[in-house]
Amino acid sequence: MKWHPEGVSDPGRTDAAYRERLYAPWWLWAVSTVIAATMGFAFGVPLGVPAGIAAWAVAEAIVAYVLVSAAACVTLTPAGLVAGRATLPYAVMGEVRALDDAAAAMLRGREADPRAYLLLRPWVSRAVRVDVDDPQDPAPYWYVSTRRASRLAAALEVARSVGSGPETGRHDAEHLDEAG
Repeated sequence: MKWHPEGVSDPGRTDAAYRERLYAPWWLWAVSTVIAATMGFAFGVPLGVPAGIAAWAVAEAIVAYVLVSAAACVTLTPAGLVAGRATLPYAVMGEVRALDDAAAAMLRGREADPRAYLLLRPWVSRAVRVDVDDPQDPAPYWYVSTRRASRLAAALEVARSVGSGPETGRHDAEHLDEAG
């Protein structure tokens, strides 16, 4: 059974009911470009302009690789919630809560449980908390950074009420080793 909460999913994708890529914001790219340019200048002054340009290009390429690699995906599929490389099936999901900036900050800080699965991105201030109802899983909940917390929470509720997809088995306990 396909479900498609209006306004939640990417209409170009038929295999995911919700998809979000947590890219770094423009200001982080700008700061990293200035730092790379500084590196180019530092090499260019003593070694010449070609060395400075080469150093800037290498530094910019490294920074771009790191920032693009850090852009985790949050997706709802028939199998469950996919956050980074980990999947939480609908069958083991408990309460789902959209967290505003303040609640997300508290759950990242003082109220955090060290056993929880965290998909954190420092440039995303909101999140969704999904409680895990699986006695075999040491993680009491998942904290998933998202720019659209209320939409993700609504999509999760719809997915849970419609029923999970064909893969409703227990999620891979090794997801804790793959935390992003």
